[in-house]
Order: sequence, then structure tokens, then C-alpha cells
Amino acid sequence: MPGKFEVYKDRAGKFRFRLKAGNGQVIAVGEAYESKASAMKGVHSVQKNAPAALVDDQT
Repeated sequence: MPGKFEVYKDRAGKFRFRLKAGNGQVIAVGEAYESKASAMKGVHSVQKNAPAALVDDQT
């Protein structure tokens, strides 16, 4: 099963998104947004930019 993004409202009423792996484990969480549209823009940004993202190992 592929991963999926979930868009939801947090306890404060803000919109957030989380990325879940195929096994249901949360692997990324977005910040709090005032609107659902803004949260969706965050999802689309991750979808667009993550495949090309570099790993910055600061250990």
C-alpha cells in the first residue's frame, strides 16, 4: 500500500497535514495553517519538492 497524506484539524482548530507510510506510521508532519487551502498548498509543496530534496547529514 502506498503512503498517503492526511489533512486534519488539530485541537486548536488549525489545519495540519501528516504523511503516513504504507504501514500507517507517521513519517512527516506539517505546521499549523489557518486555512485548509494553505494546508493543501503545504502538501503539494512536499509532493513537488521532496523527490529532489538532498539529505543534509549534520552529525
